[in-house]
Amino acid sequence: MSEQNQLVDQDKIAAGVRLLLEGIGEDVNRDGLRKTPERVASFYVELTEGMWQDPKSEIIPLPGDSHDEMVIVKDIAIASVCEHHLAPFVGNVHIAYIPKGGRIVGLSKLARIAEIFARRLQVQERLTKQIADTLFEELQPLGVMVVMEAEHTCMTLRGVKKPGAKTVTSAVLGGFRKDPRTRSEAMSLIMG
Repeated sequence: MSEQNQLVDQDKIAAGVRLLLEGIGEDVNRDGLRKTPERVASFYVELTEGMWQDPKSEIIPLPGDSHDEMVIVKDIAIASVCEHHLAPFVGNVHIAYIPKGGRIVGLSKLARIAEIFARRLQVQERLTKQIADTLFEELQPLGVMVVMEAEHTCMTLRGVKKPGAKTVTSAVLGGFRKDPRTRSEAMSLIMG
């Protein structure tokens, strides 16, 4: 049994969903809802699986390479859960870094790091910073820039109800922060 399965109580989640459905006046025994509590429990386990994963374990520099120019991976799709309303937010993250001493990491690892942090109860601002900080600390590049654009269902389905509104956040470290030309080059490559 994985650590996640030991710490996550799916029965308790399902019981909470049953209470929610009853609270809005639904019949939890009707055909369409009979298995909904279990499905929602399974869904939230999947949406929060990053809580039990270590993103630092993904940062393994590739041996024997000496690339020293900017590396950018754009449009990494992410889905996360806003910790304020337990509502999903979805979007894209763009990650740029400037290797130091040839230390590069497999491109898929950048997507994995973003995914691990996204699969937690989050706010977009913290998520953006966690990705940047982890890459900067573990890979030790000259600079890191992370830009995230996301649509939040807690803003589109409730409150102000503004579908299509996107939130953009960034985290800029090292050479990207110190040199406006480098930051500008990265932003033009990221945003096209």
